[in-house]
Amino acid sequence: MKSVMHTVLTAAVAVAALTVVVPSASAASAAGDRSGQVATARCGAPSVAVDARVAANPSQISAAAYNQARSILARAGSETAAKSHPVHGTASVPVRYGTSLLACSRDEFRSKDRNAPIKRSGMTPYHYVAIHDAARTMGIDRW
Repeated sequence: MKSVMHTVLTAAVAVAALTVVVPSASAASAAGDRSGQVATARCGAPSVAVDARVAANPSQISAAAYNQARSILARAGSETAAKSHPVHGTASVPVRYGTSLLACSRDEFRSKDRNAPIKRSGMTPYHYVAIHDAARTMGIDRW
């Protein structure tokens, strides 16, 4: 009798724990919980960037740092950076502006450098250095 009672109580506790955990997890996924994700804006980049990319980055970038990075990438040959508008009239911009600019320029450089004989991360060393200089200027570690 004692063993049966113990088994029933254990099963009841397990069922109660599952009913508390499972609905909240399924409700979050059904509702499309994207609290740890940010939207990216340009050039066919994925529509959602994972929170790990933003975790190591600042939440805001100064307008001067963004404009300097944009200039670095445009001088290196990025048409995306050259076409983007400089930031003005505001002190800072969201980090997604910088990560989007870096990702688009990276993809563009990789596409241009597809047949280059010497590559580093899929692009010429010149483009690789330009991307990383721009990222360092904005204080971005992951894009």
